[in-house]
Amino acid sequence: MLNIVLFGPPGSGKGTQAEKLLEKYGLKHLSTGDVLRAEKASGSDLGNRMAEIMAAGLLVPDEIVNEIVKNRIDEFAGKVPGFIFDGFPRTNEQALTLDGYLKFVGSSVTLTLFLDVPKDELVRRLLQRAIEKGRVDDTAEVIEARVVEYNTKTLAVAELYKAQGKLHVVDGMGELDEVFGRLTAIIDNALATA
Repeated sequence: MLNIVLFGPPGSGKGTQAEKLLEKYGLKHLSTGDVLRAEKASGSDLGNRMAEIMAAGLLVPDEIVNEIVKNRIDEFAGKVPGFIFDGFPRTNEQALTLDGYLKFVGSSVTLTLFLDVPKDELVRRLLQRAIEKGRVDDTAEVIEARVVEYNTKTLAVAELYKAQGKLHVVDGMGELDEVFGRLTAIIDNALATA
């Protein structure tokens, strides 16, 4: 299985690039952000709890996110050629949990693609997205909290994958197709040497 962790701060283009990668490689997209927003919109008790956490720009607790990911892996393992994990893992605990889930189905993380984008560009993109897509969770205050949360908790995950030799830092600036080309060159090389 080809399992890619698409990694980067909020607004780095993970979701946009994931869509293009899915089309090219036929993988299953596992976007925890999409799943969490859907749960929040459902109005369930869990969704309401998550809404408060997300409104503050904080990360949803690991146990909730891990359960969502495990269910998706169990549902699709063996039915798809692999996964693109978008927005997961965000903590070292989540990364280790993901390793365990994938090992259970006879697989592992193939590579991690880190989209590197300067902070001022992230803020600009997120504020623009808020206007274009009506994303009320993308206010200047929440964006700042998300970036701080990301820098505090999620950057450590990059170090974990770097230590495993699976981290590839990709320049996330430029035209969509330029960034896509950088990503696919790394993936194609990994497939060729597997």
